[in-house]
Amino acid sequence: MGILAKTLLYLGLFALLHFGYEATGWEVLRPVFGGSESVFEHLKMGFFAYLFASLLEFGSLRRRPVFPRGFWFSRLLATWAIPWMIVTTWYLVPGLFGRPLPLALELAWALGVTFLSGIFGGVLERGVEDERSSPFALRVVLVLFSVAAFFFVWFTYRTPWVDLFEIP
Repeated sequence: MGILAKTLLYLGLFALLHFGYEATGWEVLRPVFGGSESVFEHLKMGFFAYLFASLLEFGSLRRRPVFPRGFWFSRLLATWAIPWMIVTTWYLVPGLFGRPLPLALELAWALGVTFLSGIFGGVLERGVEDERSSPFALRVVLVLFSVAAFFFVWFTYRTPWVDLFEIP
């Protein structure tokens, strides 16, 4: 799957995760779907949307005669990095302009940031998917990915005092 196709899939999944819980109210969706407009919830949606896009990508690629040897290493690394790509890109506007954007521009910027994070994730994973990772690097990525997944699910139910979890 090409980077643009995966990014569009990621955007669609992000939108589903963004509005799915609100539209249905199904409690079973809360661990991975967005439950509010907080920064945390948007980072969680990005993480899980990219993970689901990678799982779908695996389903479409697994029967190929030449399968990238670093597929899972690269996809888990990119999935772990997606929330931080969102943060570093999103905060460019407040960092440079120091004030909120009008609502229409903020929504356009949010869509652009999500799109860019998908592109950045795709470029990152393609850059390392054909490399053989060391066993230690693979363990590090698995630990970081697992801790992030735990973090996103656990804090859905036990919100700490940190401002990241407040609705701006």
